[in-house]
Amino acid sequence: MTDLSLFDREIDRSGTFSTKYDARQAIFGHAGVMPLWVADMDFAAPAEVTEALRIRATHPIYGYTQAPDSVYTALINWLKQRHGWEVSREWIVLCPGVMPSVTTAILTLTEADARVIVQPPVYFPFFSAIGKTGRQLLKNPLRQQQDQRYGMDLETLSAQAATARMMLFCSPHNPVGRVWRKSELLDMLEICQRHQLIVVCDEIHADLIYPEYQHQVLAALTDNPQQIITAVAPSKTFNIPGLNLSALIVPNPQYRKAIIDYLDKLHISVTNPFSLVAFEAAYQHGELWLDFLMTYLAHSRDLVQRFLTEYLPEIKLIPPQGTYLLWLDCRALGMNDDALNRFFIFEAGIGLSPGVLFGAEGTGFMRMNLAAPRHKIQQALDNIIGAVHRYRQGQI
Repeated sequence: MTDLSLFDREIDRSGTFSTKYDARQAIFGHAGVMPLWVADMDFAAPAEVTEALRIRATHPIYGYTQAPDSVYTALINWLKQRHGWEVSREWIVLCPGVMPSVTTAILTLTEADARVIVQPPVYFPFFSAIGKTGRQLLKNPLRQQQDQRYGMDLETLSAQAATARMMLFCSPHNPVGRVWRKSELLDMLEICQRHQLIVVCDEIHADLIYPEYQHQVLAALTDNPQQIITAVAPSKTFNIPGLNLSALIVPNPQYRKAIIDYLDKLHISVTNPFSLVAFEAAYQHGELWLDFLMTYLAHSRDLVQRFLTEYLPEIKLIPPQGTYLLWLDCRALGMNDDALNRFFIFEAGIGLSPGVLFGAEGTGFMRMNLAAPRHKIQQALDNIIGAVHRYRQGQI
């Protein structure tokens, strides 16, 4: 992998039962909308992953499969080399997807009616994971700072932590794109440790960091990570979310046993031979592909920033430090959330994620997936400026 132009290749995903493409009519009421919403990429996965899957597929028996030691070794090596985090083999619990594992942690490590803290606007399945398990949602909203980036309200968090049992933490943050500084994380960690708050840290976007920033693994910042559970996966990093394999890193043996026992009770296992093969191949061979990906995405991010600044002052990009998701402040357009969503769908022809999905704090915002060939991103921007121009002229 040596050519950034490979990310310019447009791949037809229609007819593959793709949620992003084949569900457009059902989701947006418009089958022809350009889908820039759900968090998967329109880029081919690393060639090494495809080749590993091809080789495995040539064996005609796809029976129950155990995770070989090499799967764990691939993850351990990746975390050490990419993030400087040394993880013990016994800490790793393989799970079928991040949200099932996060929900399992809630069910096994908190009591019914326990308070669980989230920091909206945030990945919206956090809300249902808390509500549908009978726990109480405690909101610690992020605050926009003078540079428009978001920060944590640590004073309020300190008060809330005294009565809560768990916190769901997003690092890097989806949807606002923050890569938390070490000092911020240490301040948050001090509060959580003082109140013995369990932190379930979703670091699924941790590899998707723009070159000028650096991800800090929360659990690596303390000599006592017993209260921290970290969710990781190759799914977002290497564009293999449909293969549905993730891992929890659980240093606390009691927490680990409770999670494993619950998964066993539900007869949940990770026996899909293709998921295991892709997981290992991605972590073993995907680093160079990822480096090129982040360079490509950085150029696309900068394109969007320049375009909005020059042509669309009504829409402000909250500068992302990580993830391929853009958080767009559209409040200056003066529309309510329903009108804003319909404006993008039916006037601009683009399907985005309404900001209000991520909590009331997302009112007036839209989330845009940047991980598509750059000519499609440019087309989306051209569509938006055309729609905004008609809106300015009173034609909409």
